[in-house]
Order: sequence, then structure tokens, then C-alpha cells
Amino acid sequence: MARVRPVTHPPGAQGTLARLICERALAVGFDAVGFAPATLDDATRLRLHEFVETGRHGAMDWMAQRMSWRGDPRALWPEVRSVISLGLSYAPDGDALATLRDPTAGNISVYARHRDYHDVVKGMLKQVAQFIVAEGRRQAGGDMPPPGVKVFVDTAPVMEKPLAASAGLGWQGKHTNLVSRQHGSWLFLGEIYTTLDLPPSAPSGGGCGTCTRCLDICPTAAFPAPGRIDARRCISYQTIENPDPIPHELRPLMGNRIYGCDDCLAVCPWNRFARATRQMKLQARPDLVAPALRDLAMLDDAGFRRLFSGSPVKRIGRARFVRNVLIAIGNSGRAELRPVAQGLCDDAAPVVADAARWATERLPA
Repeated sequence: MARVRPVTHPPGAQGTLARLICERALAVGFDAVGFAPATLDDATRLRLHEFVETGRHGAMDWMAQRMSWRGDPRALWPEVRSVISLGLSYAPDGDALATLRDPTAGNISVYARHRDYHDVVKGMLKQVAQFIVAEGRRQAGGDMPPPGVKVFVDTAPVMEKPLAASAGLGWQGKHTNLVSRQHGSWLFLGEIYTTLDLPPSAPSGGGCGTCTRCLDICPTAAFPAPGRIDARRCISYQTIENPDPIPHELRPLMGNRIYGCDDCLAVCPWNRFARATRQMKLQARPDLVAPALRDLAMLDDAGFRRLFSGSPVKRIGRARFVRNVLIAIGNSGRAELRPVAQGLCDDAAPVVADAARWATERLPA
């Protein structure tokens, strides 16, 4: 990895550049921006180690493999001096949990009802990063190298939520996700690591107080304590990250959640200040708000790829997705869906056949 000399601007220039970066980020379409030193405190690193060492990361082996990079931005990139955290609201227009009341429909997490946010956020981050390089070069007057920048969305080994909290975007709630005073729990996060020495943002203020709504609503009791999550019991983990058959004890608790789970996010009282996302690419496609379980179960590989083209759902593949759909069918209590499940009992994908047999046994003939 090529080394980049850290950039320090004359006194007063940092604040000016920080202001210009904020203005550019908001003009690009971000809803929140803040700055933090490129460091994490010992308590944050300890929580990460505890999470992995106790096995609460489940099958997400990549968390253990890159734990040193994740726990220290400077281990990932030694030249980094500041982290610019950016937030993009994806707040829904309406009740995020409405589909849960229809047992014949599948509930897809709000964030996955349109375009893949990784692509959306990364494209916006690159625009801001290009501006930083150009403006940094202009302010340096040609006497110093341009600032170095690297952009990250959540596929990189970056602890985005603690960094965002440090940058004043909000705080980590009892559900472990970031909570914003302005946007509630509905923020996508992205980061720009830079060699610039930027002034840190002020704390956001706010907090959870005595509220425990996010912990109380969790269908599978995935929170052993406030601020702690066991991914192995989380429906989002089970429906997205787990490639194997979902544990039988959790299946009845999943209801019709077929990709992710928004329960702990949706009940946050701070969401009352959130406005529906302005980003067209993140607004829900009508066909993904309450898709019929019957139709989803019948998808072959080509049909699955076609329906979820450009969507984050596409990443998990047809077998894992139809497995989730069949568990929702098994939880529906609808006799008319039994033939659908029965027809997949001999599916070529073992996880599909397993879920189909389970659903068939649960439904009335």
C-alpha cells in the first residue's frame, strides 16, 4: 500500500475546508455529515473483541479475520488522520411494519425495497471525495500534495456506528444501531478516511433514556443486554447471512419476515422527527412492499435475479431467499399455501427442501 504524506493546512484553513466539505456533502444529497479523529476508544474495541470471542457474530467469519483493521482505522490505513462520517436517510413513507399484519405477504426490510444502498451511497461518497481532493489541492496552493482519501460503505472493515457517533451524527441506541435526533434509526452510513487534519464535530446530544421499546419488541430476544446483540438470534442475520437451515426454535418467531427485520428500528421514538427519504432510488418499489408469498416461492433462479436486479436481496441468492419465504408460508396458517410448500419438498437446494417440508407439516391439509 502506497504511503501518503499527511496534509496539514495553515491555521484557520481547516475550519474553512470542513465547512466546504459539509456544504458539498449536503448538496450531493447526504442528510448528515460530521468529523472525528481517526481513532476508536478502548471500550469500543473491547466490545468488538467480546462480540467475536463469545461467538455472537455467528457465521460472519470476516469479522474475526479483519478485527484488527475494524478496531483501529489507522491499522487499515496508517496515514489516515480524520474520518468524515456521512448519513443518508432512508426513512419510509408510512408504517414500516404494516406488512407484518398480512400473513400471505412477505415482509422485506425497508432498506431493501429498492436499489442497493451500497451502490447509491458509494457513488455519493466518491463525489464528495473528489471535491475534497480538488479543494484541498486548491487551498494548498500547489506547495503540498493533495489530501489522500478512501471511501467506505459497510462492506469494509470499518466500525461505522461508533465513528458516526464520535462525529456527532447521533449515538448508538440500545439496539446497537445509530440513532439521530433528526432521522431516528433510519440512516445509512458511509465514511471518507482522509489524511486531512479536520476539526472534530460537537456531540449530537440526545439519548435513549429509560426507553426499552427496541429491546422489548424483538421477536427472538436477540438482545442479551442493552447495547449488546447476539446475531445468531437476530432475524436479519438468519435471513441474510446464515446460509444453512434456520434453527427450528427460531422459525415460528420469524412470522413473515423474509429479508431482514425492522422491528427494533421502527419502534424508536426518535423516528417521529424523521421525514421520508428524499432519495428516489431508496423509495420503496410498490411490488416489494407486500409481495405475495405464493409468487415468491415459485421463483426460479432467473426469475429471482430478474425481480431483484439492482436490489441488495439479490446477494443472498434464490435458495436462501426461497428458504425464508417457505418459513413465512409455514407461519401463515393458510391451508391454501400448503400445496405451494409441498411442491418444493424435493427442491434441488437442500435448504429449500428442508424449509418446504417444515412448512408443509405446519399447515392444515
